[in-house]
Amino acid sequence: MFLLKKLITALILPPSGPVLLALFGLWLASSKSRRWRHAGFTLTTLSLLSLVVLSLPVVGTALITPLEPHPPITPAQLQQVQAIVILGGGSYYAAPEYGGDTVNKSTLERLRYGARLARESRLPLLVTGGAPFGGRPEAESMRQALESDFGVKVRWVEGASRDTAENASLSAPMLKAAGITRIALVSNDWHLPRAIPLFEREGLTVIAAPTGFSTGSPSTVEGLLPGEGQLRSRLALHEYLGHLYNRIKE
Repeated sequence: MFLLKKLITALILPPSGPVLLALFGLWLASSKSRRWRHAGFTLTTLSLLSLVVLSLPVVGTALITPLEPHPPITPAQLQQVQAIVILGGGSYYAAPEYGGDTVNKSTLERLRYGARLARESRLPLLVTGGAPFGGRPEAESMRQALESDFGVKVRWVEGASRDTAENASLSAPMLKAAGITRIALVSNDWHLPRAIPLFEREGLTVIAAPTGFSTGSPSTVEGLLPGEGQLRSRLALHEYLGHLYNRIKE
C-alpha cells in the first residue's frame, strides 16, 4: 500500500502528471475524428502550459502560502512542552563527502532549527524517520548530524517509520513511556498542518515549531522566471493530496 501510494503520487504530481496528460493528448490528436483531434491538441497545449506556470516562483509561493498558518514558536510556548520532536524530510544517499547516507537539505533545515530550540530550552529531543526505500534510516542520520555537527544530544531515535502517519504512531509510545504528552513539533511550516493532527490522534498535545517558511523574492522579475517555482508547486500539491488522503481515510 505504501509503495502504491508513492507511485500514484509520483504519477499525478508535476512534472510526470502534466507530461503524461500531454502524451495522452498527442494520442488523441492522432484520432481520425476531428473532434478528438481538437481535444487532443487542446489537452496537450494546456498540459505543457501548466508545466511552465507551475515552474514560476510566484505561482509556487501562492500555492504553498495557504499551507503555512503557523507563526514561529515563542519562548513562552516552548516552556509549555516536555520534549522536541523533529520530523525527517529525506536522505542524501551515498553522500561521497560523508562516506555514506546522511540527511538531505530539507532534513538539515529542520535539524538546524530543532538544535537551536533544544539549546535554548534544554528539552530532550526525539528524531523520527525510517528508510522506506532502503539505506540508512533517516533518524540515525539525524542523530549523527545533531550530535556531531550541532553538539546536541538526542534522547530517542525512531527509525522504522515510512511516512508522517507512522512518524506519529511509532514516536508516541516512546514519548508516553517517558511520561511525555506535550511536544513541540519541528518541520517545514507547509508540512505541519498535516502532521500535527496525526500526532494529536496519538494523544499528544502539540505546539507547532515551524521552519523553512516559503518567503518570496523581493524582485518581481525573479518571481516570474520559470524554474525555481516548480519545487514549491510540487510540495504544495503533494500536501494538498496528503490532506485529501487523510480525509478519505477518516
